[in-house]
Amino acid sequence: MNVSKLIKNTSIKFGTSGARGLAEDFSQNVCVAFAMAFIEHGKRCGKLSDDNLCVAIGIDNRPSSYEMAQGVATGLIALGLDYKFHGVLPTPALAYAAMQRGEACIMVTGSHIPFDRNGLKFYYPEGEISKFDEQDILSQYIELPDELSAPELIECESATNTYINRYLNYFSELNLTDKRIGVYTHSSAGRELYLRLLQQVGATVVELGRSYTFVPIDTEAVSKEDQQTAKIWANELNLDAIISTDGDGDRPLVADECGNWLRGDVLGLIVSQFLKIEALSVPINCNSAIELSGCFKQVARTKIGSPFVIEAFVQLQKQHKKVAGFEANGGYLLASDIDEDGKLLSALPTRDALLPILVVLTQLAKLPISKMMPGLPKRYTASGKVEHVPSYVGLAFLKALQSDTERLLAELDITYRVIEFDNTDGTRLILSNKDIVHFRCSGNAPEMRCYVESDSGKRAETLLYCLKNKLSYLTEQAATTK
Repeated sequence: MNVSKLIKNTSIKFGTSGARGLAEDFSQNVCVAFAMAFIEHGKRCGKLSDDNLCVAIGIDNRPSSYEMAQGVATGLIALGLDYKFHGVLPTPALAYAAMQRGEACIMVTGSHIPFDRNGLKFYYPEGEISKFDEQDILSQYIELPDELSAPELIECESATNTYINRYLNYFSELNLTDKRIGVYTHSSAGRELYLRLLQQVGATVVELGRSYTFVPIDTEAVSKEDQQTAKIWANELNLDAIISTDGDGDRPLVADECGNWLRGDVLGLIVSQFLKIEALSVPINCNSAIELSGCFKQVARTKIGSPFVIEAFVQLQKQHKKVAGFEANGGYLLASDIDEDGKLLSALPTRDALLPILVVLTQLAKLPISKMMPGLPKRYTASGKVEHVPSYVGLAFLKALQSDTERLLAELDITYRVIEFDNTDGTRLILSNKDIVHFRCSGNAPEMRCYVESDSGKRAETLLYCLKNKLSYLTEQAATTK
């Protein structure tokens, strides 16, 4: 049968990055089928060859991830392929090491979504799969092996070392001997790596919040609890910075010396200026300060999700030498090699959390993090989510927002008129007072995302709070009256 038929009655689907769904739906058969379909599609389209084909496998710290990795390995064995299991590590670490070796890789992770869910991310030697690849993988006909015997997975650490060396070589002069860096480790797949790397560059490392149960950290909508806790940590422990990531280490969190978390798109802007990027690819929900900064020759706006950001690279690289992208969640995608003063930072065209973190820490010797933003255009963003919103309810809301705009805006207590609609991904409204309001259905979980941009940080937060409450009420009403 083909993969789409196998997962037809499950929660599994491709979202903004990889296949996601309830962990219980990723049975051994499903994981075997995905692995086999990924390989077969790669061979059919010329992205993989039979010569020395070895597939790298990695996992995050979710309780379901190891067994899913066993299913993936079982599928590879059924095809007569070799694999290397790299254990728990960040997704970009696995992807980078595999790309450097010309290998494919599969990461078992649900990223930032709740612990009862999980997922699979797929990479060919040139990088993560495209939307075309996703559909063709689902349509592959797979004959599952008659006997499925899951292998014991023996861990090797080579991918982690390759990833760390990428940064130690480029940031060879980084010295944090007089800095106190808090590392919010929670259940991040990269927590051991971050502690090790910061210690190697001389920082006084203060580990914070380690958890032995999975914590779904969402860098795009940091919880009120995590916002308050960071301020307490920074004040009581005299920290120069706090760093963290989401569950699989491809989305960064950086807080300044006061414990204020930086927005992901602000981080991306700082990194792009530091690397002297010429052209950017960013999703539609990123801060408009990117264009207003005047730092870039071209900015391409895309749908939300790393595959769309990567698709835009192709055209940008035809015209510009230094090309990159980032998302509102802070994940940074480097499309071009950066060669400065004889130091090479190889391209990594997939979401990465460590590069933004190190770019900010590198500049700590000159000024505190809170002073790195004043030169940026005064546009402030806030984002949040309303959970437990079925997809049919979210889609109906977006449709009504476009067809019956005045009524919906009144119900949301928005009094300004709409001067521009953007339906690139969800519905983005530019209002007459220059505020921006953006709603979309999540591609990974049953929830709705809400983004706000304004000239005032306080107004952005206040507007977001009001919109979330109104949106929660409206969607609850719609779900109960179906």
